[in-house]
Amino acid sequence: MTPDNRRPDEWIMDDRPSAPAKPKMTSARKPYLLPQDIVTEIRRVFQGSAYQREKMVTFMSNAAEAYDRHRYEEALRLAKTVAEAVPTVAPVLELAGLAAYRAERFPMARKHLRMAFEITGDAQHLPLVMDCERAARRYTLVEGTFAQLVESEPTAEVLAEGRIVMASSLADQSKFQEAIDLLIKSGGSKILRNPAGRHVRMWYALADVYDRAGDVASARELFARVVAVDPEAYDAIARLGDLGGTGTVRKNRKKRTTPVSKKKNID
Repeated sequence: MTPDNRRPDEWIMDDRPSAPAKPKMTSARKPYLLPQDIVTEIRRVFQGSAYQREKMVTFMSNAAEAYDRHRYEEALRLAKTVAEAVPTVAPVLELAGLAAYRAERFPMARKHLRMAFEITGDAQHLPLVMDCERAARRYTLVEGTFAQLVESEPTAEVLAEGRIVMASSLADQSKFQEAIDLLIKSGGSKILRNPAGRHVRMWYALADVYDRAGDVASARELFARVVAVDPEAYDAIARLGDLGGTGTVRKNRKKRTTPVSKKKNID
């Protein structure tokens, strides 16, 4: 609902009888509109009455709005209901999977995101599938999904995220050198004048692996590089301090909030 920005009434001394207060006019909340192609697909696939069909459209709309407002459990509950009714509509599966991932319900997230991939062949969310498998310590599955990701010829951003999760999975198994080699061969150690977000995430991931492997000097150098670009990126400045390093802080940089893959506890 759009907040009322009008000024409050000013109190004025007046001996006249006060008139009854008029009720404030409030604007109705605008409905959250789904893309028309998603609405059309839900209506086409759903088997049931017209009333139930429109109810599924409303549920999906409410789920999308809840997700945008960071109410992930609510979004998951609604999207999961729609996904059960129309299990071949990829956008519904994607929303259910993303909401489950944000709610840290990793088995459910993996199920829905993988189903969406099998329908569309779009590898965009495969790094999240890998992260769910990593949370369950299903390292063989992580490796297999990473192979699928590479074969799918994804964008540079998606491939970088997959490499980060794969390296973190290797580090979880104490295969530190393999993790380091993967990130370095992917350009994770390159010094860049104007790094993109994926480069900063690769630096952080490589620094994390070096730290876990006990190579303090290399970890410190990479954490310092992250901090020099963006001091608010993840917990880089704190980890750099823990390693006895300092970084050059550049002000007025856009804050990066995209999480780097970290070990999670499965439900």
